[in-house]
Amino acid sequence: MINAGIIGATGYAGQQLVWILNNHPNVNVQFYSSHNYAGDFLNEIYINYYGFIEDKCINMDEAENQLKYIDVLFIALPNGKTFDITKKSLNLGVKVIDLGADFRLNSKEVYEEWYKIKHDLPSLLEEAVYGLTELNREKIKKCNLLANPGCYPTATILALAPLLKNKLIDTKSIIIDAKSGVSGAGRSANVTSLFTECNESIKAYGLPTHRHTPEIEQELSKLALEDLKVSFTPHLVPMNRGILSSCYANLNTNINTEELLNLYKDFYKNEYFIKILNTLPETKWVKGSNLCHIGIKSDTRTNRVIVISAIDNLIKGAAGQAVQNMNIMFGLKETEGLEFISMAP
Repeated sequence: MINAGIIGATGYAGQQLVWILNNHPNVNVQFYSSHNYAGDFLNEIYINYYGFIEDKCINMDEAENQLKYIDVLFIALPNGKTFDITKKSLNLGVKVIDLGADFRLNSKEVYEEWYKIKHDLPSLLEEAVYGLTELNREKIKKCNLLANPGCYPTATILALAPLLKNKLIDTKSIIIDAKSGVSGAGRSANVTSLFTECNESIKAYGLPTHRHTPEIEQELSKLALEDLKVSFTPHLVPMNRGILSSCYANLNTNINTEELLNLYKDFYKNEYFIKILNTLPETKWVKGSNLCHIGIKSDTRTNRVIVISAIDNLIKGAAGQAVQNMNIMFGLKETEGLEFISMAP
């Protein structure tokens, strides 16, 4: 049995971790830590746990005192808040899975430029493994510090990886148009996330400086074996959860849709959570699951390729991928605790 702790258990990503780990046959959650709700019962904050989880949330000091009792620590904190607890955990031999951005970027300078936060543990950036499971599985098996990818990067990198690995597109032509549900903004009170502000509207935001841009460029550059830049425009849509990433690029060769579909199916043929569709993805078919649906079309008229991917931002884009990575880190079946599909309607 793996003993786990969750820091930031009452945010949306943290709560999704609680939900998944509560149903995981090989995990015991030792503690749930929350800054805003320390001392409160978890099942009074999220009443869906009433009668199932009877624990109180503890504060950070109490969580630090319990590190010696756990094997893995999940951290779902705001950016810049993970350094101290990460260092203490690693020193005790506890594996760390960070759902934030503090260890995703390889460069301290790039992190500080985009996040406007001083990085206090640059020595750990080389040690950290970027946890996009399907592409970094072998490194994940051996790591102690895992940087769980962002939601937009997960959907986008999985969509473009086969094209870049096979050198089928002009790397200077990549355009990413992505849309996210409101839960991607987190649970903190924010005027832009209020129902009246979001409902019956769709808007672009964060361009051209959205913080996921360097993460996307870093990982796509590794796949392409060259430095590349992308045009990335995120949008907020009035739904609770889900991401749809539409990716465009110029093709280097003449290739039709059927050939592209076959290439993608072969690339991901051994991946349980990646489904290549003969139609176009919709967020409702992945909602509540750890699945990524990908559809692809060749536009022969313009000699461009269009790849659409859909994920649940809180599961494959956060907590589900974190548990998938935990399974690999501890030698469990990769799909353990995650073999649930979306519920319709």
